[in-house]
Amino acid sequence: MSLLWPGAERAGDLFSESAFLSAMVRVEEAWLAALVSSGIAPSEAGTQLGGLVSEADVAALASGAEGGGNPVIVLVKLLRDRLNDRPDAARWLHKGLTSQDVVDTALVLCLADVLDRVEDELGAQASSLVGLAREHRSTVMPGRTLTQHAVPITFGLKAATWLSGVVDAAEALRRARAALPAQVGGAAGTLAAIVELARLRGLNDPVAVAQAAASAVATALGLASRSPWHTSRSPLVAAADALVGAADGWGSLASDVAALTRPEIGELAEPAGEGRGGSSTMPHKSNPVLSVLIRRHALAAPLLAATLHTAAASYVDERPDGAWHVEWETLQILARRSVVAASQVTELLAGLRVDGARMRATAEAAGAGLLAEQRSLAEFVSGLGGGVLTDAVSGLDGYLGAADALIDTAIARARETRKRLD
Repeated sequence: MSLLWPGAERAGDLFSESAFLSAMVRVEEAWLAALVSSGIAPSEAGTQLGGLVSEADVAALASGAEGGGNPVIVLVKLLRDRLNDRPDAARWLHKGLTSQDVVDTALVLCLADVLDRVEDELGAQASSLVGLAREHRSTVMPGRTLTQHAVPITFGLKAATWLSGVVDAAEALRRARAALPAQVGGAAGTLAAIVELARLRGLNDPVAVAQAAASAVATALGLASRSPWHTSRSPLVAAADALVGAADGWGSLASDVAALTRPEIGELAEPAGEGRGGSSTMPHKSNPVLSVLIRRHALAAPLLAATLHTAAASYVDERPDGAWHVEWETLQILARRSVVAASQVTELLAGLRVDGARMRATAEAAGAGLLAEQRSLAEFVSGLGGGVLTDAVSGLDGYLGAADALIDTAIARARETRKRLD
């Protein structure tokens, strides 16, 4: 919960401090298992670590992290202390890894959970928008460009346009999710310690053994396997960009809704709810608070991604100073806020109230202006002469262009994308 980011509780435990701690422990446990399965460590070294730490340890670990610049050093010490009855596990814990391996993989695990949740929300949003596009394919309203009336459109087409943005976001999110990798590289990304451990244990082809152990960790954690990416941050940046792409689509949608709820327009209304949209001093108001909060995220998200891009461009040597460290909380904030906004968009669309009669009345009141382009085209063609049809189909419904076909295309694409993602 947060007084400064209303709705923050919608993210629940996703990418929370305790979730990140749990993810780091999962990485260490998966690595112990990989050492055992590869023959590097004895079978006695394998053990479950999840019950050794809890949310109650977060504060102490956070306080101790400053000494080494990251939380892994104090976490490993704590785990070894609590493995005092399992000396082989304590001895082999973290052997061959480096702090960045654990932090990066834990970040990825937390991001994966967030991307899965946001993808689910996007699916629900797409379903709502398909319904709106179908229901309102013939609901005429003014099209507006640069804040002014332009030509007639339908609300179904507007919903289809929003739908395209949601589908774009879902596709980008799935690509980023599928590419999220585990990080196993050792001190300088060479796997040197792991190779050396395999050699000292007398295993054939130590390099292959080390690479197989790294792949085993990725498989165990449900992540992609790739070469160490200590200084190549594209997996994290791609995930952040996918989240910002979703925020872009949500922000445009929310801006439309907020504008169309203005009393002088009154074509849309947000879902009603207890205490929703009230004012502390003006009892007559019904503020479009969901749209406001969604736009808030859309305005803030790109700057968080910019920090990650700046960090990625600042990586030096084989493991950097500062650039790596700035990623952690930045990713957490972007990820959790994305879940919050995704949930708010889903709620907004599921309960969006459309006043089709008001849309039609506004369009009819502006009728002559909305059909000005049609008249100018008729005059142009008439001037060409020579048996060209110059009679315009009269009325707002006669100047909707390919709106129906565009709606059908957007719906078909949404269906196809959903099939691929499922």
